[in-house]
Amino acid sequence: MADEESVLNTAKSCVLDAAKGSVLIVEDETEIRSLMALHLTRHGYHVHQCESAEQGLELCLSHKFDLIILDWMLPGLSGIEFLHRHQGSIGARILMMTAKIAPEDIVRGLESGADDYLTKPFDVNVFLARVRALLRRAPLSVEKLEQLEIGNLKLNKKTCEVSRDGELLHLTPSEYKLLVTMMESHGRVLTRDQLIENIQGEGVNVIGRTIDTHVFGLRKKLGDWSERVETIRGIGYRVRLDD
Repeated sequence: MADEESVLNTAKSCVLDAAKGSVLIVEDETEIRSLMALHLTRHGYHVHQCESAEQGLELCLSHKFDLIILDWMLPGLSGIEFLHRHQGSIGARILMMTAKIAPEDIVRGLESGADDYLTKPFDVNVFLARVRALLRRAPLSVEKLEQLEIGNLKLNKKTCEVSRDGELLHLTPSEYKLLVTMMESHGRVLTRDQLIENIQGEGVNVIGRTIDTHVFGLRKKLGDWSERVETIRGIGYRVRLDD
């Protein structure tokens, strides 16, 4: 009977792992690493752990991870160097953990390739919510679609039409490019510089803080959907996917 129960528990665990995903924790502080692993395991995630960026890169060669939780200040290679080394080739979402709370540090982490960040010390419930949010996003390998839809907003890239509840919206070229960039980011935080880089082009000239003016104008036209466009103070913007 005990053996049967053990088999059932193992089977249930495997189902949960497959459903929720595989997570790699790269953290040199044992207590923090163990705490994260404990809570993730309790919530059904399959967890691997290591204490250095070098070990993490090796694990990524032999395992496929859905999410990597990455400390910034590691012995040897730093978390930033880890990001530069893999440069998106690993195919996993990255949640950067850092005691660095200055906006310029957070911007550097995001622009180096992290999908989201969480500062230490952290609340466990917030940590788990960030993990869930990252794993809900579309896989990195998914090709960009011609039709984008989030909530009651639809965007057709072939016709360059945007509609809310079936009603067409009239956007400027910069507002349209801005909306496409944010919708295609799948909830990822985008810095102001990243947004500027993505929307510059023919007929669009954006510099510095003027990006905020374009976001303001876009929000006014989006109506209630504009509540999804979140300002990340001192950093940039992201589109909230949850209702």
